[in-house]
Amino acid sequence: MNIGDKIPDVLGKDQNGKEIKSSDYKGRKIVLYTYPKANTSGCTAEACSLQQHKAELQAAGYEIIGVSKDRAELQKKFADNYSLDFPLIADTDTALLQTLGSWGEKVACGRRTIGTLRTTYLVNEEGVIEKIFTPKEIKTKIHAEQILSYING
Repeated sequence: MNIGDKIPDVLGKDQNGKEIKSSDYKGRKIVLYTYPKANTSGCTAEACSLQQHKAELQAAGYEIIGVSKDRAELQKKFADNYSLDFPLIADTDTALLQTLGSWGEKVACGRRTIGTLRTTYLVNEEGVIEKIFTPKEIKTKIHAEQILSYING
């Protein structure tokens, strides 16, 4: 997906089995972020950064939704371990990740693999993507600050 595209309405089920729809957020903005694997160092740093700055993001009108291919049980454990109180979508079939363009080839330690590309989409009140943070731009430990810096211009 690109800037100007509308995200799908049905995003998937979160760590608690609740169906998450973009239409549930009508009138609010969304930080929709994709991450490779729950409970790994980079993904934990990113999630904790977002949780730590959740109040500031909400004050700017944004709600947080995370997406990975992890099973709901693993997403729930991740949320519980780090007191994450936002939806973590369990996209086990990678349908949403593929639709978003966050599934593809990546290189780690000189090895090519197919997997989740760490990406963040800032979505407006109408469900339209306004900004995309690409994998090379994202600094996991300070990602919320990156988003807030962009929002606050």
